[in-house]
Amino acid sequence: MKNPDVIVVGGGAAGLLASIRAAMDGHKVLVLEKMQTTGKKMLLTGKGRCNITNSDSIKDFITQVFPDGRFLYSAFNQFFNFDILALLEDCGVETMLERGGRYFPKSEKASDVVEALYKRAKDLGVEFIFNAKVLSIEQLEGKINSVTYLNNNLEEIKIPVQNVIVCTGGKSYHGTGSTGDGYVFAKKLGHKIEKLLPTLVPVETFENTASEMQGLSLKNINASLIIDGIEEDSEFGELLFTHYGLSGPVILTLSRKIVVALEEKREVKISIDFKPALDFEKLDARILRDLNEHGKMKFANLFKLWLPQKAISVFQKLSNIDIEKQASKISGAERKKIVSLLKNLEFTVKAHRGYNEAVVTAGGVCTDEVNPKTMESKLVQGLYFAGEVLNLDANTGGYNLQIAFSTGWLAGGLG
Repeated sequence: MKNPDVIVVGGGAAGLLASIRAAMDGHKVLVLEKMQTTGKKMLLTGKGRCNITNSDSIKDFITQVFPDGRFLYSAFNQFFNFDILALLEDCGVETMLERGGRYFPKSEKASDVVEALYKRAKDLGVEFIFNAKVLSIEQLEGKINSVTYLNNNLEEIKIPVQNVIVCTGGKSYHGTGSTGDGYVFAKKLGHKIEKLLPTLVPVETFENTASEMQGLSLKNINASLIIDGIEEDSEFGELLFTHYGLSGPVILTLSRKIVVALEEKREVKISIDFKPALDFEKLDARILRDLNEHGKMKFANLFKLWLPQKAISVFQKLSNIDIEKQASKISGAERKKIVSLLKNLEFTVKAHRGYNEAVVTAGGVCTDEVNPKTMESKLVQGLYFAGEVLNLDANTGGYNLQIAFSTGWLAGGLG
């Protein structure tokens, strides 16, 4: 394509929506994608099923966004959850609503979403160049002037252009092409980059307890985050024990505060409540009833009444009760110890995993320097930002993809 009206750097969720919107408005659009295909990170979302968006209202949605979801009011008012669902339906992708307000394609294939958006962009005349590594975005007298990229033959190509939309993603999942390029471009063009941190990320623990339960996935547990001895937050849902520590939705949601606390060298602990439906007294009564009903059962077998197999040896060890002891012989103090372990199994967090295991990147282009009504830079005319490259991240549940879709759409309007 000679002399495009707009170049979109990155062909992920934000880039695809930006290119579609710009092409719908009649612009000649060129997408430069460093990978061999579009939407590689989208293919990983929702465990390969693509958690497209969430059914939350705008008011509730922005409470899930950090550090300040209010920046997104204009973007969400122009293009929100029902808009992306309608666009996908028009592209032939049926969707379904699941618990937690999460929307997925009915086919449960993320590839269907990516292919539909890519096809729509192509049908609108958008040109894609793959294996194109953007080297620089140039400006002249405060206006975008050109983009230089390295093509598949390792030739440097310079394209004159007046509008560039940076949709390069963050630093998470390097294999998808998200290696932080956009931050470099933005900084060279004068933008402030807020501190980058991995978030929605698993954590490593000091104790061997988690590794001994490796592979065990628990639903309907409660995880409390304790920082410097004070409970700061809690999440109810699913948790996964790994060889290094803890993962799963509840941990990923808590991880933003965990990462920040670790950066500040604070003490971080996670307390797991295996029986959140019962308070201490009710659980104690249930344990006492079970002990009475199974008086001759050895302690080695008792935990089968309360826990999955993979957790039993851990709890037996931590309780410090003789496994040959009969249920009828267990003392009140020992019973209280069992209840305490079930209600409060504590882990000390020593570290978080890196960017390659983080779902998103916290930090990025300072939103104070971006017009929230257009996503255009306040510093350089014709420069736009969309998606994860911005200092915006959110909890799991379809929120991060919707941010990408909405900001991409708004940026594609070119002000």
